[in-house]
Amino acid sequence: MKSSFIPPSFELPLAWTLDLGFPIITKLMFNLDGVEISREDEKQLQDLRKKRFIYLSNHPSDTEPAIAYYLANKIGTRFHYMASRNIFNWGFGIVGEVIKRVGAFSVLSGSADRDAIKMARKVLSEPEGKLVLYPEGMRSGENDNLVPFMPGMAQLAFWGLEDALKKDPTADLFILPTFVKYAISGSRDSILNQVETSLQRIEKKLKIFPGGRTLLRRFLTVGRVLLEETEYELGVTKADIEGKDFDYRLGRARHTALNKAAAILNVTFHDTDHAIQKIRDLFTALDSIEAGTPLPNTPKNLSEKDIQRARQLVDMAYTFLITKPKNLIQWPSAERLFEWIYSFEKHIFGKTELRASTAHVLVSPAFSVKPFFRDYQSNKREGIASILIEIRKQMEALVERGKSVTDPIVPPYSVGLDINVN
Repeated sequence: MKSSFIPPSFELPLAWTLDLGFPIITKLMFNLDGVEISREDEKQLQDLRKKRFIYLSNHPSDTEPAIAYYLANKIGTRFHYMASRNIFNWGFGIVGEVIKRVGAFSVLSGSADRDAIKMARKVLSEPEGKLVLYPEGMRSGENDNLVPFMPGMAQLAFWGLEDALKKDPTADLFILPTFVKYAISGSRDSILNQVETSLQRIEKKLKIFPGGRTLLRRFLTVGRVLLEETEYELGVTKADIEGKDFDYRLGRARHTALNKAAAILNVTFHDTDHAIQKIRDLFTALDSIEAGTPLPNTPKNLSEKDIQRARQLVDMAYTFLITKPKNLIQWPSAERLFEWIYSFEKHIFGKTELRASTAHVLVSPAFSVKPFFRDYQSNKREGIASILIEIRKQMEALVERGKSVTDPIVPPYSVGLDINVN
């Protein structure tokens, strides 16, 4: 398979232009009203300015790389970024031309992209090398949860330190876990008005009469109607779901959609694969097709209609990955309500629009890879597992910190009727 790798470069005039235009650019692209970070967390970043580290972040949206860029600029340094290969095609390739000139290089999502790995190792072998990675390996669509991490990220950290030690026996590599928490902009009343306007539009399209239902009940009703329509479209029969609870039906719809996409793209799943792994495998296949280097098992006669259908099925699975009733009912913040709205709008109308928000960046103390590297040298699998456990622990602590940034906008559990959320 021919290489479609796109290497990074740094062009300071362009970087300076982006630095100056950051507020305007991010407002236009992501409807971002600003980035906030505490003095204590900013100091942790400043202390690492001259050191080699991997910057880790959650990845609920497309906005996080821009936030990482802002933080690098704020502390007077530059980061490198691994970006999915298909992003370089956005805007007829204009996006790719810009991001590669500020340190981004391509990676075929979910694959053992040798060129990307080689470049990442080169970056991390440099004395002040800094690389941005997303351990979830995909946009999760959820700001208050983390999907399972990809072990390749830990392997890359060990390889980076290994290469650095060859140049300097005293070299070290640090892991910096961070978390971005978005807060919808506006007063409670203005946000509720936005929610009401969006929800009414969705209900009208689905021919749902809200009646006297509470706001949360209306969200759940929309979710149920969408699920029923999707089950019908996917060929899930009443016999398949008879006597099953809502969570089972959501899972059945997810996996049915993903299995149908896999049949189109000739992607093979294992019996133990969860929905996240299936989505990653399908992203790899779709990303490779878009890059012009399809996987060896990809059908040769795929039409554009086939590819579009596969993407539609993956998007369908995403809809029911995000809409978890228990999470919404327990903590109905504006941000969670809008996550559901984004998912509904994308599913029903084919597109959505980000509402104005502020990004709050939370930072964990950086830790050295060296102690874990000693374990890795004696047992690679255990070394990778141990560092992943530490990263997960620190990032989950940041998730909990992030929950304090916003509060529920309507009372939790205010569904109006009894509902089983176990």
